[in-house]
Amino acid sequence: MTSFGIMTPPMNVGYDEIRRVWQEADAIPEIEHAWLFDHLMPIGGDPDGPIHEGWTLLSALAAQTERIRLGLLVTSNRFRPPAVLAKIATTVDIVSGGRLDFGIGAGSRPSHPLARREYDGHGLPYHSQDDAVAALAEALTVIRRLWTSEEPFDFDGEHVKLKGAFGNPKPVQRPHPPIVLGGRASATLRVAAEHADVWNIPGGGDIDDLVGRSRLLDRYCTEIGRDPAEITRSIVLPVDYDKPAATREKIEEAVGAGFGHVVLGLANPYPDGVVRWVADELIR
Repeated sequence: MTSFGIMTPPMNVGYDEIRRVWQEADAIPEIEHAWLFDHLMPIGGDPDGPIHEGWTLLSALAAQTERIRLGLLVTSNRFRPPAVLAKIATTVDIVSGGRLDFGIGAGSRPSHPLARREYDGHGLPYHSQDDAVAALAEALTVIRRLWTSEEPFDFDGEHVKLKGAFGNPKPVQRPHPPIVLGGRASATLRVAAEHADVWNIPGGGDIDDLVGRSRLLDRYCTEIGRDPAEITRSIVLPVDYDKPAATREKIEEAVGAGFGHVVLGLANPYPDGVVRWVADELIR
């Protein structure tokens, strides 16, 4: 069964516009989930334009919707210490009444200059990709323990060190919110095989390449004794308002390739009734 959602990157767009789209989505049953992204400076359009912090905005939207599941595609593990991130995510899960899908990834690659500058601009360290993936694996181990452990614990990792760590309150969802891990690198897929409930990858390109990444995830699951079918395959597809047939073709292609969780990326400005249009023209 395929589930459909929307994504509204919170850059170069006003809060009121995003809220309008999400509240419309909340009333349309065909749309089951909605997503923001996690950047601190725009990565498209005006590079000096406005952009909203993802988790803060997500909490506000969680309080103003009732049905749709929600999350970030995906949180940069480079931005926030994992124990702090676990607390933030727990708060959003509580505010939403248990509707959070916890999206996370290693963080942007240095090959994307508009993404790289946000680290320098906010005084955040930018380590190698190998370092970032290793830190992601430790972060997920810690976050899951904070969500589930009934006793304080210490953690002495290479990238994460905690003493007397304890999460209270716990998330509404038990044992914890679903973990949506985004990325395509082989090392990231190994982390996904261990931790993810959903694996997400940007789409719109060569479907054979995407299927190859999915098969590699299957292999890594098998190597650690996990059933690959436990991990839902998710894809983000850009929506072309002027060419709905082309977008429908990409959706059919992705679903046929085993991607059962489809996120439709909406560009702003958002037309009036854009979510109803998505349901009528792209999903039905």
